[in-house]
Amino acid sequence: MDPTATVEAILVLSVGGPERPEDVWPFLERVAEGKKIPEARLKAVAERYLAFGGQSPHNASVRALLTHLAELFAREGPNIAVYWGNRFWYPSIKDALIQMAEEGIHNAVALVLSPFGSYAGCRAYREAIEKAQQEAGITNLKIKKLRLFYNHPLFIEGVCQRLAEALENVAQEDPNKIRVAFSAHSLPVSMAAVSPYVHQFRVTAQLVAEKLGLPRFDLVYQSRSGHPQSPWLEPDIGHYLNSLGQERFDGCVVVVPLGFIVENMETIYDLDVEAAELARHLGIQFVRAGTVACAKPFLRLVRELVLEQVVPGHPREALGTDGPWPDECPPNCCVIPA
Repeated sequence: MDPTATVEAILVLSVGGPERPEDVWPFLERVAEGKKIPEARLKAVAERYLAFGGQSPHNASVRALLTHLAELFAREGPNIAVYWGNRFWYPSIKDALIQMAEEGIHNAVALVLSPFGSYAGCRAYREAIEKAQQEAGITNLKIKKLRLFYNHPLFIEGVCQRLAEALENVAQEDPNKIRVAFSAHSLPVSMAAVSPYVHQFRVTAQLVAEKLGLPRFDLVYQSRSGHPQSPWLEPDIGHYLNSLGQERFDGCVVVVPLGFIVENMETIYDLDVEAAELARHLGIQFVRAGTVACAKPFLRLVRELVLEQVVPGHPREALGTDGPWPDECPPNCCVIPA
């Protein structure tokens, strides 16, 4: 028996994004449901989407990833189908599960497009799958989430590739005039405290820095939402850039969106527009590395994670001292803070 027959499909999971102006507000309402996000904040975010014609690059980025993955699996195996489901927009996770069930899929793995563990980036997706199965009445479809890949050598290679490409655009020869800042989505401090998010973010940045021989690097957070009085992870990228301005730094900042696998509004607006404009105002050159989704090392990473599930004894690679993240997250990992 072919061992790869035990997995018939991969379900790629993401947040989704609007593709027309009329999609923007319904999408944001779904994102904000149950959260204490001020309406003024939602309206400001809506204006950002509308400035881009109401279209997030997220869905196009994911579709490109799906195409590359389907081609890779068809060419090199395992012979599995590729599906896509979103937490906050179409196609929804429920839509994807119904399609999978109708097409005779019984065993699948799920890839969440988030490298670090947190409620929003991991546990919420497991809960969303369970909820969608219950709502759709699907009982004969088993889905196993693939492990976190923050320290997998192929993920590190993909990030290094994108960072090396960005460094080619730096108009500085003096290494003391170049600052590399890795960014991740900010989280409420209370949520981060019950997850491995900050640790894994730091480990990934360190592994990339070591591989490229960077003399130093910085960690920043971005795109916070929620009530302004609630503490979130810092430093915010804006505060970071202002601090460089206060130091009269006049070199180049290269920002690596380490926590973002695909392009989205957080990369094309929060970084490419908002942060870039602040940097220019401060007299700092700003260069942003691309996301890793369609880089060849990332595609190979996804295949390796699938092979771990279908080929007995397949190597579970990891760099650093953490070792590979387990297939099953600890029961109390990434719970919602009381």
